[in-house]
Amino acid sequence: MNKKKIHIILVAGARPNFMKVAPVLLELNKYPDVLAEVVHTGQHYDYEMSDIFLKDLGIKKPDYFFEAGTGTHAEQTARIMLAFEKICIKSKPNLVIVVGDVNSTLACALTAKKLNIKIAHIESGLRSFDMSMPEEINRMVVDRISDFLFVSEKSGIVNLKREGADCKNIFFVGNTMIDSLLFGLNRLKEVDSRRFRTSQLKQSLGDYGVVTLHRPSNVDEKGTLAGIVAVLSHIARKTPLIIPLHPRTRKNLRRFRIKIPNHIYSLAPLGYLEFLFLYKDARFVLTDSGGLQEETTFLKIPCLTLRQNTERPVTVTQGTNTIVGNNIRSVVAKVDSIL
Repeated sequence: MNKKKIHIILVAGARPNFMKVAPVLLELNKYPDVLAEVVHTGQHYDYEMSDIFLKDLGIKKPDYFFEAGTGTHAEQTARIMLAFEKICIKSKPNLVIVVGDVNSTLACALTAKKLNIKIAHIESGLRSFDMSMPEEINRMVVDRISDFLFVSEKSGIVNLKREGADCKNIFFVGNTMIDSLLFGLNRLKEVDSRRFRTSQLKQSLGDYGVVTLHRPSNVDEKGTLAGIVAVLSHIARKTPLIIPLHPRTRKNLRRFRIKIPNHIYSLAPLGYLEFLFLYKDARFVLTDSGGLQEETTFLKIPCLTLRQNTERPVTVTQGTNTIVGNNIRSVVAKVDSIL
């Protein structure tokens, strides 16, 4: 009689999730007694934000795909929960692995818990202590109901213990996003970078900075977004800036009728490998992304975080990250010191 396989479902929905899931999936596939399946919730649903990432990271086509799409937090979370519940009832997995802090993470963790399915949370314990961030709420709720808490930096252990987590459920395992970064750097040695759309631009500019912008707190309010664009415009007169526009940011720029100045190079979203090809040689990165704070620290690239806080303090205490908010004076002064 054949031994029944251990059935594990990994959940990904937004761009950063794919980098966190990929190394775990590759490792699980080495074990013949494990059946590892991938759920793609479709939270990021356009080609540049999802499908091309799967290809770049060597992830197989997802076993399940939901077209969760956009909407309010409640609408998106509800759609994912309804779809994921059907899969869990039908396939009865032994374990559901969720990553990060997006709505897909929360929705699938809640669904699994109510069906008495074990949950593992990769990137547990990260805290910004800013309850106005939807991601912070997601982190706290998912950690509270998870059975296995996989921590990527030591501040996560402190936070989980402070919140009453059982020490036997906490595992300090490191950062799977950096595993994907190493995978990507090796892949770049094998590909012809001339095929990238950004290849000629990168070569022509020499020195440049890279910008990413997508957090609701930065892009969903007209005055804030206009202020950040003004800061970027000022910096771009000193050194070239390249900004691949996140769909959310692009939509709000149009909605608020804010124009990216011509002296800033705005691009469509880039795939994982092409974006790595672009930012790995930047003089500095301006971002509100949590993952990019970690990646730039690993690559020793100065990172200026356009937020008031970070859930990844190790990037500040031991890395290259500086929290600058969106105050024009502090941002410009820091860029000047880097240059």
